[in-house]
Amino acid sequence: MKRLISTLAILAVGALWAPVGAQASFGLYGFDISFRNADGTSATQAGSHPYAMRLSVGVNFSGEGQAAMPDGRLRDLALRPPPGFVGDATAYPRCPTLDFLTIGEGGPSCLLDTVVGITANSFGEPGVWAATPVFNLPPPPGVLVRLGFNIYNTVNVIVDVGIDQSPPYGALGATRNTSEILEVYGNVTELWGVPSDPGHDELRGKCGFDNSVSLPPGDLGFEFENTSGETCPVPDNPRPFLTVPGNCTGAPVSSYEVLSWEGDKDAGSSVNRDPGGNPLPLSGCGKLGFKPAMSARPTTESAESGSGIDFSLEIKDEGLTSVAGLAQSEVKEAVVTLPEGMTINPSIAEGLGICTPAELARESAVSSPGSGCPDASKIGIVRVDTPLLSEPVSGSVFLAQQDDPATTAPGAENPFDTMIAFYVVIQSPKLGLSVKVPAKIAPDPRTGQLIVTVEDVPQLPFSRFNLRFREGLRSPLITPPACGTYTTVAELTPWADPSKPLSVASPFKVTSGVGGGPCPPGGVPPFAPDYEAGSINNNAGAHSPFYMRLIRHDGEQDMTKFSSVLPPGVVGSLRGVEKCPDAAAGAAREKTGRQELASPSCPANAKIGRTLAGAGVGGGLVYVPGHVYLGGPYKGAPLSVIAITPAVAGPFDGGTVVVREGLDLNPITAEVEVDGAASDPIPHILNGIPLKMRDLRVYVDRENFILNPTSCDPSSAKATLFGSYLDVFSPADDVPVDLSARYQAASCLNLPFKPRLALNLKGGIKRGGHPGLKAIFTPRPGDANTSAARATLPRSAFLDQAHIRTICTRVQFAAEQCPPGSVYGFAKAWTPLLDEPFEGPVILRSSDNKLPDLVLALKGIVDINVVSRIDSKNGGIRNTFDVIPDAPVSKFVLTLQGGKKGLIVNSRDLCKGRISRADIRFTAHNGRVANLRPKLQPQCGGKRKGR
Repeated sequence: MKRLISTLAILAVGALWAPVGAQASFGLYGFDISFRNADGTSATQAGSHPYAMRLSVGVNFSGEGQAAMPDGRLRDLALRPPPGFVGDATAYPRCPTLDFLTIGEGGPSCLLDTVVGITANSFGEPGVWAATPVFNLPPPPGVLVRLGFNIYNTVNVIVDVGIDQSPPYGALGATRNTSEILEVYGNVTELWGVPSDPGHDELRGKCGFDNSVSLPPGDLGFEFENTSGETCPVPDNPRPFLTVPGNCTGAPVSSYEVLSWEGDKDAGSSVNRDPGGNPLPLSGCGKLGFKPAMSARPTTESAESGSGIDFSLEIKDEGLTSVAGLAQSEVKEAVVTLPEGMTINPSIAEGLGICTPAELARESAVSSPGSGCPDASKIGIVRVDTPLLSEPVSGSVFLAQQDDPATTAPGAENPFDTMIAFYVVIQSPKLGLSVKVPAKIAPDPRTGQLIVTVEDVPQLPFSRFNLRFREGLRSPLITPPACGTYTTVAELTPWADPSKPLSVASPFKVTSGVGGGPCPPGGVPPFAPDYEAGSINNNAGAHSPFYMRLIRHDGEQDMTKFSSVLPPGVVGSLRGVEKCPDAAAGAAREKTGRQELASPSCPANAKIGRTLAGAGVGGGLVYVPGHVYLGGPYKGAPLSVIAITPAVAGPFDGGTVVVREGLDLNPITAEVEVDGAASDPIPHILNGIPLKMRDLRVYVDRENFILNPTSCDPSSAKATLFGSYLDVFSPADDVPVDLSARYQAASCLNLPFKPRLALNLKGGIKRGGHPGLKAIFTPRPGDANTSAARATLPRSAFLDQAHIRTICTRVQFAAEQCPPGSVYGFAKAWTPLLDEPFEGPVILRSSDNKLPDLVLALKGIVDINVVSRIDSKNGGIRNTFDVIPDAPVSKFVLTLQGGKKGLIVNSRDLCKGRISRADIRFTAHNGRVANLRPKLQPQCGGKRKGR
């Protein structure tokens, strides 16, 4: 019986592929793949199981009639049906290879239920066609489906079908190394959508074997018909063998690639067309179901803990394996939004590698682990179950290479040109399967909330897709910080109708605190950081690196900013140290981390130390080193510390982080202070990744920079650390915590103390005169520093209160608005710590005592105020400096005015009689005392009279 399908097929292709005559070169003509109904019309219902899929293809030939010859001997032919077209590899029995190779009178000795189609081939003689059944054979390793047919009971042709290893990952059928003795003119093949359908009984196996006809050369309108009069039925099989794509956008496109034994190549494509030759899209996509279910949950139920994620999509697609049903639509795009609070864990960066595009390209169905994407870039595993395969397939998740802004070529590092992306690589050497799907991760720059986007998902049906990010010490995610219920939301777009995405949700619970402890209390998280500080070598007066460490615990508030005060006497030597210019610090902010590492922005001579920042959760933090430079004035502070950290952690480059801290000196105690109010905040989030800063270390280790105190009295290093309170993004509600670390120098008594002092009077030598005073104090290098001084002048010199004209009030002094009349002298101090001396006026300032205080208001790179209390003892003037900073001084000169502005008045002629001496007592910070009786040397003209 002649089949109507063949007649209509001839009408469909006749106008397009008429006899072609002479050709120019090797190649194919008349290539077409189309889906047919039982009545021969086009099968256009998306997701349906067609009556047959028909392939037509001819080989270019030269010459006319029986003299026509192929323009090359066909060797390899690869065919790609439309994307989304699938076959069920497990639906029908397979003919054992030995039976297929055993050729009888009716062809291979295979059972009828292994026949899945029929093929007609034109070999050897142009226009002569012979039909033969197509058998379902056992596939070898690396092949999904193997089909085979025999020509003239002589030559076996094998077609291996699998999934193409390049996008869009459609079906790929290929025959390799076709026999060189065959002159191939053309092929017409029908694979049956439901091979057990009774409509195929007349063409199944031997029933269609003798169908041989002659057609004009170039005519591909071969008709399959039964010439034996027999039927070849098989038991009913309810499973379909083929399924039409579920995509109604545009007409389906098929393509081919062909190679001749002579080495010539050809490639082309065809569009599904109606009998009139017009492109014919699939239809009925609205009938396809789309009801995927999602599950997404962390691998731990503890709050603020390192976690993987177990993500699954499940599709119950009964129509895919039912003859009468329609397959559901596959997922075209997935946008998965994790709940706020579930963020990337910085700890993952330690030891993590990346997969470059070149390495991804080396991934194949048979590539060994590490030969493509490095094992170090693996961050998870996947498993895919599908009803079309007898076993699940698995794969890996690899971190993609971060985009380099210096590279202008799109997709040079990853397809999205983003900081974070990953590849899902599904492989099966047994099935010859290799599918690579890129995914983009977009963290919210303010909250760190993660949005994962996968576009153009291959049209391969699955019943369950499971992705599991790794867990453990360096898990890629952090769970939300509080107990409660959280929801992951996914927007899934179907291939059938992309205009109608489906939103699905999956809740999960956080049921315990960090490490499985009790849930964090509601409201304000705790904040009890640890603080360490000290000198590496604590010998008094020695140079030593100084370190400071701040430690935050998991589940606590984030660190936002800090102030600190070094122990008294711990000072830095700025002599010869450059300052990093503001422009250089600003330029560092614009660099990538690797650019800053390659070419530091600040001068090397401005470097005074280094930092080490540990971020993440749990016991596996990632540490990023940085440099500390001395800077100029900042936000009102006279100096600054500039911490520049190239944020390069493992494969990630988060740019260059610049944190600048205002640096000042307490004007009374000379304690070094880092002013949090004049400082930048500690970064909380970087490129959408909350840092979860846990461990911050600062090492001031420039050689001979930090000098220890000469006092061994117990003291402390102090700090004020601010926590984020309720709103981590707002400094308005930050709450400070005061911290301290005990500090004490050692071996103070090993330091000597023998300072020198010279006192000179100028003018006013007569009784009632008002001489000026010049005191020159010279400590010895290496001695203990002076902590206090008391100077008692002889009774020949007393305070003339009548010359106390103007006194500066404390309010005026604090505002640096003392009247000129309150200035009574000048002071200048040199220190080995600075290039320039301190100098400034000597001011009488109001005091709680009976007499005003004498204040040395020393100005320099920082300000120092040294206060002297004035009183009288035994009728003489006594000045007492109760507090002198524990800092080295190489020379100090104090000059008090004389004459009308002099505060000292003589009770006798200073140039007559015995030279007066002052009683001086210096106390060192190590407790040693030096009692001196320097001469009060007047400026007498000529030879002195008397002793």
